[in-house]
Amino acid sequence: MTKLSVNINKVATIRNSREGNIPDIVQIAVDCQLFGADGITIHPRPDQRHIRYSDVFDLQAKVSTEFNIEGNPTPEFVSLIKKVRPTQVTLVPDSPEALTSNAGWDTVNNQDFLTEIVGEFQSIGIRTSLFVNPNLEMIETASKIGTDRIELYTGPYAEMFKKNKEQAIAPYLEAATLAKKLGIGVNAGHDLNLENLNFLYVNIPWLKEVSIGHSLISDALYMGLEKTIKAYKNCLKAPENPTKLD
Repeated sequence: MTKLSVNINKVATIRNSREGNIPDIVQIAVDCQLFGADGITIHPRPDQRHIRYSDVFDLQAKVSTEFNIEGNPTPEFVSLIKKVRPTQVTLVPDSPEALTSNAGWDTVNNQDFLTEIVGEFQSIGIRTSLFVNPNLEMIETASKIGTDRIELYTGPYAEMFKKNKEQAIAPYLEAATLAKKLGIGVNAGHDLNLENLNFLYVNIPWLKEVSIGHSLISDALYMGLEKTIKAYKNCLKAPENPTKLD
């Protein structure tokens, strides 16, 4: 079963636009789990533009499913992870000024650094995942690093899907197949939505997890959070006549 982890960063963005605690992100996390989410994802950034470091500890006590924390492994982030000890840490190479994550790791040039960080987290029982592009060389090196999982950056997939879905999925299928062969679990995330998610799942049914925030929270404005989560969960099921890449 491919798990759905709901990224609640956008909820925190709305809260931070005013003083106070509306909407309450802790309650949102509780409700997401109640409505069927298999996990909660957050990505605290140094400028705390959405999730604040204090939120992480508040959420720690309420996330009863899988807790996935994303971020660039700065000393401050590493210290946070060691204190919280989430189910999974997803290491992302984004710069502090980045609007959103837009590229995966160069695992070749960062192999030594990532090997040390991954080993440090694994030694205290935290599953590690590296955010990567569907690049075979980067995935092969990720295997040498010893990461438990990779998260495929699906921004380019989502963009190409609008034009040619078979062309869009091809490099991801190849990358996910290699990762499976190497014994690495495969996650996916970025710009996945109700239009493109099922096609990704049908073609890569061994996906461990998809992390979805922006589109899911946006859809919830129209459909409501409960119905939206159920709709996304339904995308992670094989249809009667699945459309697969030959």
